[in-house]
Amino acid sequence: MDEWALEETAMGVILPVKAFPGAKKNEIREVTQGMLKVCCTQIPEKGKANKAILEVLAKGLKLKKSQLSLLSGETDSHKKFLVQGISREEILQRWKEK
Repeated sequence: MDEWALEETAMGVILPVKAFPGAKKNEIREVTQGMLKVCCTQIPEKGKANKAILEVLAKGLKLKKSQLSLLSGETDSHKKFLVQGISREEILQRWKEK
């Protein structure tokens, strides 16, 4: 299993994501090249896929949607989300329990 490149900052934890919009189902797959692979059925138009990916992340990692915000990659498949109110270790633990 690849190492997850989570970065802890003063604002929160930066979560790198490789997005796969237009997939068959909404799911978090695995960590590859330091990024979490996240699939959503929504097609990438007018930010709908970003919103869907945020929802998949929140559900999969047992977070509130309000804890997540898109930092970068609005129109790119490589995205960075900011996770607030939780430590890097807690995120890793929730990922293992998934």
